[in-house]
Amino acid sequence: MSGRSESTLALFEQFRTLGDNDLIRLAQKGNQEAVSFLLNKYKSLVKMKATSYFLVGADKEDLIQEGMIGLYKAILDFRENKEASFRVFAELCIIRQMITAIKTATRQKHLPLNTYVSLARPTFNEGETERPLNELLHPGYTIDPLELHISSEEIENIKYCFNELLSSLEATVLSLYMEGNSYQDIARTLDRHVKSIDNALQ
Repeated sequence: MSGRSESTLALFEQFRTLGDNDLIRLAQKGNQEAVSFLLNKYKSLVKMKATSYFLVGADKEDLIQEGMIGLYKAILDFRENKEASFRVFAELCIIRQMITAIKTATRQKHLPLNTYVSLARPTFNEGETERPLNELLHPGYTIDPLELHISSEEIENIKYCFNELLSSLEATVLSLYMEGNSYQDIARTLDRHVKSIDNALQ
């Protein structure tokens, strides 16, 4: 194992002692190892969410990639002054990114999804220190599945997050959409035009 890999794994072990908010602060300051740790920590959550959706013209890996992009955005955008935890905020970002991808594919009339942000896109504008997202997913790091268990309390937090971060209409539409309702079904339920339903999921 290279010296760099050994030092990275040692750093990951140190990160295990930190809370998400501490890791987010490091990541948002440009610490690539903190970004890598968070991406690996929540990758199983992304995979779990990907099993709940179907992306026309693409395989599961495409949807997982979309979820990882949503997770990366969550790392950059999370603010501690919100009531929701990072876990809850990340889940919302992952779901919305996947839904956006599904909408894009649907609009293309069953054409393969071919316009998405690549995981090879560089992270942070740090000049020569830029690294693509796929390089941040360290193969030597694993996370205990118990750390990704979703309790009933967390489910309630997710619902709370929907209500806090989204408008009333957006939260309602997203909830109905996640239950498998079509745009037309949601429009009828809420007595609104399909276009307004589409806009709420942007």
